[in-house]
Amino acid sequence: MDDQIILRLAAKTLIPFILVFALYVQFHGDYGPGGGFQAGVIFAAGFVLYALVFGLRRTVQVMPPWVTLACGAAGVLLYAGVGVVTMALGSEYLNYNVLAHDPEHGQHYGILLVELGVLITVFGVMLGMFYAFAGRRSLDG
Repeated sequence: MDDQIILRLAAKTLIPFILVFALYVQFHGDYGPGGGFQAGVIFAAGFVLYALVFGLRRTVQVMPPWVTLACGAAGVLLYAGVGVVTMALGSEYLNYNVLAHDPEHGQHYGILLVELGVLITVFGVMLGMFYAFAGRRSLDG
């Protein structure tokens, strides 16, 4: 374990920047390349790096598998919920114009919420898939 001190220190330094970069990609997606899918994959990659350096058992303690399942479901519910709210406000499904007093602001809020739902879903699914494949041998033995 002590022979990996440089790798562990580098990972502890990089992982917070990876997670913050994922949030940057998420919230900058309105103005440039990026969005929920890319941010979700980057966010999951931060946890995959953590698992590769510190071990799967420790990662499962930090982010339990039930949380990844809940993220997958919660993101889909957020995405669909935005559409249901737009219908409840008297418009078409996912017509964001009715989400604010000004249609332009409504578009911004709607896209932000939908992309956040995509981020949460993609993060949960990607990390859940990693747990499924990596845990086949690691957790059993």
